[in-house]
Amino acid sequence: MKYAIITGVSRGLGESVAKRMLDQGVAVLGLSRSKNKELLRYSEDIGVPFYPFYVDISNHEALEDALAKINALVFKQTTEHIYLINNAATVNPIDRAEKHVIEAIKKHVDTNLTAPMITTSALLSQATKAHAQVIVMNITSGAANRSTYGWSLYGSTKAGLNRYTETVALETAERDERHKVVLFDPSIMDTNMQGSIRETNESQFKAVDTFKAYKDNDQLRDTDVVAKVIVELLADEQGLKNGETYSIHDYMD
Repeated sequence: MKYAIITGVSRGLGESVAKRMLDQGVAVLGLSRSKNKELLRYSEDIGVPFYPFYVDISNHEALEDALAKINALVFKQTTEHIYLINNAATVNPIDRAEKHVIEAIKKHVDTNLTAPMITTSALLSQATKAHAQVIVMNITSGAANRSTYGWSLYGSTKAGLNRYTETVALETAERDERHKVVLFDPSIMDTNMQGSIRETNESQFKAVDTFKAYKDNDQLRDTDVVAKVIVELLADEQGLKNGETYSIHDYMD
């Protein structure tokens, strides 16, 4: 049996990847704060299991509890492969650094950086004991590679996620393990995150007009299109290179 653990499945890219995985006969374990009735119906219709776990991943105790249940479910029988897609992220708060408050900083970092670290660590630890192969894909952003006015938190956490991913990949390679850990940049998509960005003003985010133009000019990719690329990439287990950074731009204009 193959399993895919996906964070942020209530909507957007996470939901699209979950559907594509189910289409491939991969059982999906989805973490989200809210219920996705469409995924539940879809799973029932095609007869491939979808296990929902309702959790705020910025709450570390709740996340650890969910992961313990997930590990018990995944590793109680012979498992061929386990995919972990750390998709859930937040772009908020969008503003100058001087405007950020402690609570918002903590929630942002806990969601975008600490949670993927926790999920990756927990799964690799259990998989190594069970002699199962894990493929981890962390969803990154071009914001990790450049400084953007109003995105000091978002750019920093994505940059941190990149370094973390590359380091874990290095560790698995040097230990000659079968695990693979990669990054994927989906670029701009038509999601609620984009809606949040467009709601800001120029004093918070200098590039707001550019992002409004992406929507007005129909330049935002559909998440289903991006999900297709992701699932096909993960399915090519021989071709997938440990530690590599992949981008949607490698597969389409």
